[in-house]
Amino acid sequence: MSRIKLEDILFKPPRIVWHLVFWIIFISFFALVYGSFEEQYGRQYLIQLTDAVLQIPAVYFTLYFLMPRFLFKEKYIEFIIYLILLILSFSALHWFNYVIVQEPIFWPDDDYTPDLVNFGKMLKNTTKVYPVLVLAIVIKWFKYWYREQKSNQQLVEEKLKAELNFLKAQVHPHFLFNTLNNLYALTLKKSKDAPEVVLKLSDLLNYMLYECTADQVLIEKEIKLLKDYISLEQIRYGNRLNISFNILGNAGGMRVAPLMLLPFVENSFKHGVSEEMNEAWVSIDLELKEEKLTLKVENSKSKHEERDDQFNYKEGIGLKNVQRRLELLYPEKHSLEMHDSVDSFLIILTLEL
Repeated sequence: MSRIKLEDILFKPPRIVWHLVFWIIFISFFALVYGSFEEQYGRQYLIQLTDAVLQIPAVYFTLYFLMPRFLFKEKYIEFIIYLILLILSFSALHWFNYVIVQEPIFWPDDDYTPDLVNFGKMLKNTTKVYPVLVLAIVIKWFKYWYREQKSNQQLVEEKLKAELNFLKAQVHPHFLFNTLNNLYALTLKKSKDAPEVVLKLSDLLNYMLYECTADQVLIEKEIKLLKDYISLEQIRYGNRLNISFNILGNAGGMRVAPLMLLPFVENSFKHGVSEEMNEAWVSIDLELKEEKLTLKVENSKSKHEERDDQFNYKEGIGLKNVQRRLELLYPEKHSLEMHDSVDSFLIILTLEL
């Protein structure tokens, strides 16, 4: 426990330590500069300490009152006016400090007796106020800007993460809804394939709910998911549907965001295999090469599809979902092409993994 506290002191010192370091450096710097003129470093150090007695309240009044109340609230004119008044007021106090305290103590043999009220000298003493004020304001403003940027970045990241989680969660009910519709159709027909559909659906949901919670998963698992889904569709449509699924290249431990490929394949079945089509077909080509994934999904279209159906075909929940996820997860590292012809619809997805 004591070691942890020691580390905190060494590497995470409290704010007061940083303030003490600042004033020690500031006072020492000017003591060395002015002391070098007459080789009186000790006396100049004491002079700078008496100046700091007035500099310190001016600085902290600016940092903790003027800046939060005016500068941080973008009341720039008010801040400048009050800052000028503060500098003039403390310049006058510095002159009084010189006449009453510094001159009798540090130059007792000096025959010169300065006037207590001397506006020229008071204005000249602004040099004892504004340098340290400007330095403190710059440091405080930079710290404030850095915190704002960090806070804004954190908010953006949290928002993106929440949006991604929402989009990812949408995949589950969307897929489940479509598959349950397929199962319902089989039960109406009293198909012997219904139990197999239930088992495959169970495997698919197990993967979706428990295995793809990570940010990325092995592509081999996504491929297995596609194969299981295709098997479900083959059971539903039987010989009426011609499916081609080709895999080129070796995944070799490559990873991809979970449930990124399924919506394209699912969309091709949902919209591309009409009940009125006797010979529907779906062609899926997945190429993996040099950290690059290319997915081509093409399916047949009914010649009698209405225009509204074609619009829904391209703008369904699944495609909108995955397009947004691509924008968030693969910015400037993906391309998505959609080619709509009279007889078929083709999607080409390219990802840089």
